[in-house]
Amino acid sequence: MAAALLCGIGLLPWLSRTDPARTVLEARSAERDPAPEVLAAVRDELGLDAGPLHLLGQWLGGLPRGDAGHSWISGEAVLPAVTTALGASLLLMAAALAVAVVTAAAVCARTLRLVAGLRRPSGQRPGAPRTGGAAAMLAALPEFLTASVLATVVGVQLGWLPALGWYGPRWLVLPALAIGLPTGALLGRMLDDALPGAFAEPWARAAAARGIPGRRIARHALRRCVPGLLPNFGLFVVGLTGGAVAVEQIFDIPGLGRLTLEAAIAQDLPVLQAGTLALVALAATVGGLARLAGRALLGPALRDGALVTLHRPTAPEPRTLPLLYGALLLGVIALGLARDPLALDTAARLQPPSWAHPFGTDALGRDLMARVGHGALTTLALALAVSATALLVGVALGLVPRVSQALVDTVNAVPAVLAGLLVTGVTGGGPATPALAVAAVAWAPLAAHTSALLRQELATTHLAATRALGAGRLHVLRRALLPAVLPPVTRHALLRLPSVALALASLGFLGLGAQPPSPEWGLLLAENHPYAERAPWAVLAPAAMLAVLGALAVTAAGGVRRPWPGRARRADQAPIAVRKQAR
Repeated sequence: MAAALLCGIGLLPWLSRTDPARTVLEARSAERDPAPEVLAAVRDELGLDAGPLHLLGQWLGGLPRGDAGHSWISGEAVLPAVTTALGASLLLMAAALAVAVVTAAAVCARTLRLVAGLRRPSGQRPGAPRTGGAAAMLAALPEFLTASVLATVVGVQLGWLPALGWYGPRWLVLPALAIGLPTGALLGRMLDDALPGAFAEPWARAAAARGIPGRRIARHALRRCVPGLLPNFGLFVVGLTGGAVAVEQIFDIPGLGRLTLEAAIAQDLPVLQAGTLALVALAATVGGLARLAGRALLGPALRDGALVTLHRPTAPEPRTLPLLYGALLLGVIALGLARDPLALDTAARLQPPSWAHPFGTDALGRDLMARVGHGALTTLALALAVSATALLVGVALGLVPRVSQALVDTVNAVPAVLAGLLVTGVTGGGPATPALAVAAVAWAPLAAHTSALLRQELATTHLAATRALGAGRLHVLRRALLPAVLPPVTRHALLRLPSVALALASLGFLGLGAQPPSPEWGLLLAENHPYAERAPWAVLAPAAMLAVLGALAVTAAGGVRRPWPGRARRADQAPIAVRKQAR
């Protein structure tokens, strides 16, 4: 798969039907006249007339000698530049992971106290929504918007930390916060979703009955849940390294994601291929370490088939919060649809919110509520379609881990921005480019989650009993595996719905999606980003809607539960009725 990816990148200029000599010349000097003799000299210098396969073979042949070629733009050796950029990205990734771990611990802290029995208010039911709304809004905030706010407020206005450059530890804090906070919120929500099942296992109940302290039970519950999240944790590591393009651009960080994006735009193939190869190698290394760590934590239980399923039938969660967030989102969309998103009023440029313009106006005097409402139709439709497609593909491939494992590692090494550039090169761009690019990579985390859950479910004692009773493979899949795997993976897909919308918005922010005057949310953020300090409402309006979408997705995910079978429900409720009669 890595070879296929590198071959596709090597063919990118020819697939996009562009002249690589002209692109390289424009990247070197935009003012130079692209005369035929000049373009011919560039082709001769780079060996473009030999064809893409010859160039790719020449580049691959130099790798065993430590030679990744020379940049078509600067003429400098590629390997030192890629190594330096990778070091900066790894340092940023380590700091962002530290922030993410602290954030995830904060998201799960109340669950650990409540469900472990350390402090449970009357009427509190394990698994009920606790920190979903706040975590969802945090996870749904665009990284580039968070980075811009931190740079403007903390770095420029308050002067507490440097907002630009890459010169030491103090320059690391703001970008690490911008990347780590959303990632930690999502990881915390996934862990928060699995903890109630661990606390309900027989060993946890027996430990509590023997008087073992709740803190110790909580530590073992965390150890029980972490293996199912390790594959996605590995995916986050690679995503933080290659996918933080917008943050690296805002803070002027010479990272690998930024280097790869600039090489892709300039069609500097040696740099682009070397950067992609570094991301693929990192993905394979991290994926292998995550799998080894999972086996170390649950190895004997996986071998002996002694696990208890974490995904038992549970009652659905209350629907009050999803209805509230859904009504708020639909209300804003309905009010926006009643207005004209293209009406210009230059006398009302960058006006603050008022009765006439509840969300204010943009730099051309257009009503922001109208543009947010009309843009929601495109943004939400694309996000839902991409999420549904990613769920179907992720579950299907996750059920065959031997086939999908290498594919997941390779696909995860491709940032959505690079995927957008590849799709743009092949299709020529257009409004569908972000959807195709995000759909091409969004299924990988769901497939990794499905494979991890499947591996644990296959080692459960109830599945061994089901097979001993003579159940066939189709019955086991339909009656045991899918009911245990689908609900948590579907909740995971819902948790990622804001991330999908955010990825679409990020591509629009970088100019790879819809073009003006479209009111797509990513384009709205890109158009109004230069005015964030003067007119913050111009970017807060679409960002707030992304946050509401995140809260809606997370609270709705709480209602996706494995249904109670009729007999199990009656058996569970019978002792409660008996106790009530005894009272």
